[in-house]
Amino acid sequence: MISLTQGDKVGFIALSNGLDFKQEAILRELNQLLLSKGINVIYAKSIYRLETIYAASDQQRANQLMDFYKDEQIKAIFDVSGGDLANGVLSYLDYEMIAKTKKPFFGYSDLTVDLNALYTQAKQPSYLYQIKNLVGHHAMIQQKNFFYHPQSLLDFNQEWIQGSQMEGITIGGNIRCFLKLAGTPYFPDFQDKILVLESLGGDVPKMATYLNQYNQLGVFDQISGLILGTFTEMEQNQYQPDIVTLTQRIIQNDQLPILKTNQIGHGSDSKAIMIGQNQVFRREI
Repeated sequence: MISLTQGDKVGFIALSNGLDFKQEAILRELNQLLLSKGINVIYAKSIYRLETIYAASDQQRANQLMDFYKDEQIKAIFDVSGGDLANGVLSYLDYEMIAKTKKPFFGYSDLTVDLNALYTQAKQPSYLYQIKNLVGHHAMIQQKNFFYHPQSLLDFNQEWIQGSQMEGITIGGNIRCFLKLAGTPYFPDFQDKILVLESLGGDVPKMATYLNQYNQLGVFDQISGLILGTFTEMEQNQYQPDIVTLTQRIIQNDQLPILKTNQIGHGSDSKAIMIGQNQVFRREI
């Protein structure tokens, strides 16, 4: 896990939907927090939406990301957006150059597409995590983990549903957004991988649709394990069948290791998980 020190510079960017100006106060608070730790924030040229939900064109947003990768003073890149537009930048990125930088990238939700593309095209691990959590409802514990115990940010609670161990390179993220990569060069090979799935919105029919598409792609026959994160709408409304039951019903494979956590997803208490990194998870005895 990255550990930032006083004097470091980080980049803030919005590769998905441009932010509403109402979020300016959140970014200002986040900027002040980082400054208090001696960390300087460099903003991409286009953060806030100017035309409908766009902050800039796909190529312009990709160029801004590449500028951050080229800037040797920037130690990490944090995407502060989400929505639907993140896959638009993928064909404009220089993955060969990105692979040489080894610079950590953080994002969540729609940024799932970019996190996985960084793995498939640049063999670059990245972090499924939203930096705005540092000033969210669970700010104190998030700040404690991020600044003082960064490794603990990767340690999330686990409820084992099936099996007792899984090992493999972790891929995935948001259940809907990840499917946007299907049929593209950015979609990972699933053989012996650990698949992470989480969601903000979506009722039972939507989740069934997505899970069936993964199943029909042969994903569940190839992976070495499945991590189900937070499915916010499903869980807040206590929809039935719940996400675990629905997943088991569709997969129909009691030999596939599955674990559930409520600390990977869209919640302000969410922790981080690395995408594109080999990991081992074991049931505690």
